[in-house]
Amino acid sequence: MEDIPLSALFGALAFLIVLSAFFSAAEISLMTLDRYRLRHLAKTGNQGARRAQFLLKRPDRLIGVILLGSNFINALLSTLTTVTAIRLLGEQESTIVIATIVIALIVLIFTDLAPKTLAALHPERIAFPSAFVLGPLLKLIYPLVWMVNGMANSLLKLFGVSPKDTATRTLGSEEIRTVINEAGAMMPRSHQKMLLSIMDLEKATVEDIMVPRNDIVGMDLNGEWDDIVRQLTTSQHTRLPVYRDHIDQIIGFLHVRNALPLLAKGEFDEPALLQVIKEPYFIPEGTPLNKQLLNFQQQKRRVALVVDEYGDIQGLVTLEDILEEIVGEFTTDISAIGKEVHPLKDGTYLVDGSANIRVLNRIMHWDLPTDGPKTLNGLILEYLETIPEPGTSLMLAGYPVEIVQTTGNAVKTIKINPGLKRPGLAEEF
Repeated sequence: MEDIPLSALFGALAFLIVLSAFFSAAEISLMTLDRYRLRHLAKTGNQGARRAQFLLKRPDRLIGVILLGSNFINALLSTLTTVTAIRLLGEQESTIVIATIVIALIVLIFTDLAPKTLAALHPERIAFPSAFVLGPLLKLIYPLVWMVNGMANSLLKLFGVSPKDTATRTLGSEEIRTVINEAGAMMPRSHQKMLLSIMDLEKATVEDIMVPRNDIVGMDLNGEWDDIVRQLTTSQHTRLPVYRDHIDQIIGFLHVRNALPLLAKGEFDEPALLQVIKEPYFIPEGTPLNKQLLNFQQQKRRVALVVDEYGDIQGLVTLEDILEEIVGEFTTDISAIGKEVHPLKDGTYLVDGSANIRVLNRIMHWDLPTDGPKTLNGLILEYLETIPEPGTSLMLAGYPVEIVQTTGNAVKTIKINPGLKRPGLAEEF
């Protein structure tokens, strides 16, 4: 060693520090890679991503080759630092202490802290080039890696862990929500809302969005024929349920466009009308919206009747109703919910008690609770546990509410002031 020039020793030290820093950075960068982005880059043909993905299939081997290389380099670095210190300071007791301190600082700063921080901040920039080096190195020293890993894996098996059981990391629904919300500028806010709405479909059922039985607009074949023709020509709906006397005696659904040609040709009568009526489609209450969306697609249907466990019709739901849960209302006009909401000049609203809470939230951008009753009347009655008198005021989910009109068994009209909304639970005032 005494014949080796000091410049050569310093050069060797610098080279070993670089190698040690490489192994430290490679370990952190490969282990912190986003696995989903890695798969995407590998599928698009990125060679660095493909090599990194291959190495990560067996993390035990990857860690083995990194630690073997790192420990071997650090051992050489420690020995060479000690020899260099002795050459400079002589063989004194303090020399070993100084060499130990220097090695600790070099390892801490130059081969651990700095490269690992850099790798954690820019994992792809470090991991992909590193994979081109670690792959061949693993093949070169594979027997040694296999032997060391064999002993380590035997120890892990005592704890029921197998390196071959590399579980694929999956995201839960709440984690996916976080990913969508944190997409930021990479995804328009409207797209984020739609994706989140799709995930919320499994939390809602057809009961939450259906048109209640009493509000179903249909065609009674036992009615006056002139009234049927008038209803057909003035209908605001493209599909109408057809029944006799009442909705329980449903015949089927009529697409208006199939009946208008008969009317134009003068062939519009009951037998001809029955020929273009499509049989009714029933779905059970409690069906999740995500499932019903698939059912509509599979059945090639756009409208269905919701029935309870006894087969009684409870309401009607359409494909458009489910789509509006995803993309929002197709119109932002308050008149979209008909006569249920009336804006007043003072910023308050008169709302029909039968108004659907989910529809109100979607159109009016309110946040009334939807995990209980489906209508505003039901929500008020659930809280008060009695039929309130007109003039009764309460704070309903933070919204100031005044009962304007009641019937014998229900709240008919309320006044709500969303401008004075304040957080907190419903409380009477």
